[in-house]
Amino acid sequence: MRIALVGYGKMGKIIDEIATKRGHEVVARLKETPTVENLNNPDVVIEFSLPEVAFDNIKACLENKIPVICGTTGWLEKKPEIEKLAVENETAFLYGSNFSLGVNLFFALNEKLADLMKNVDEYSCQLEEIHHIHKLDAPSGTAISIAEGIFKHNPKFDAWKLEETQDNQLGIFAIREDEVPGTHSVFYRSEVDEIEIKHTAFNRNGFALGAVVAAEWIKDKKGNFAMKDVLGL
Repeated sequence: MRIALVGYGKMGKIIDEIATKRGHEVVARLKETPTVENLNNPDVVIEFSLPEVAFDNIKACLENKIPVICGTTGWLEKKPEIEKLAVENETAFLYGSNFSLGVNLFFALNEKLADLMKNVDEYSCQLEEIHHIHKLDAPSGTAISIAEGIFKHNPKFDAWKLEETQDNQLGIFAIREDEVPGTHSVFYRSEVDEIEIKHTAFNRNGFALGAVVAAEWIKDKKGNFAMKDVLGL
């Protein structure tokens, strides 16, 4: 495939390396806004940029009927508009708060546990995420996805908030520490014990590989998708 990388930071460089090893051609490496000219006719765009420019980047690609794989978090209030654009332009859009295979399995486990705990009033729930000090958004997009998975199964909660859980608001502790790639935990605590599920990333390679696999999967598809579609979860 011909792949254009929009947002060429640490993740972009790892994606570049993995895509090339898997036999793809990287035809653009952009730090600027994508255009027809500088994208160089790709089959798909992989977008890992910054929250403040992600919407414009994705919009420009979809309007030119180029499928987009997006891993940028912190801009999701405009996601419905992007999903509408993908349909109108008869192309494809796939957003992932996290492309790691392990994290997407963790999402499924989190939903199963939330369903088991929904009627057990003795336990309170709390989330925690730890990321590197360069991460701009808090909480992480992955933590928000985890919270939304809990909302689907536990009627006690319908919103999230930073810091401690309070009433119907599920608490998320967002910690920024050194060069941590990403650690996410869900705790259920009672007066006598605690249940915890946790995912720890050792490096960014899992995120990058997942993004390339998603790009391979989305070829010739139309509509809006997520990593659970790619992995059949």
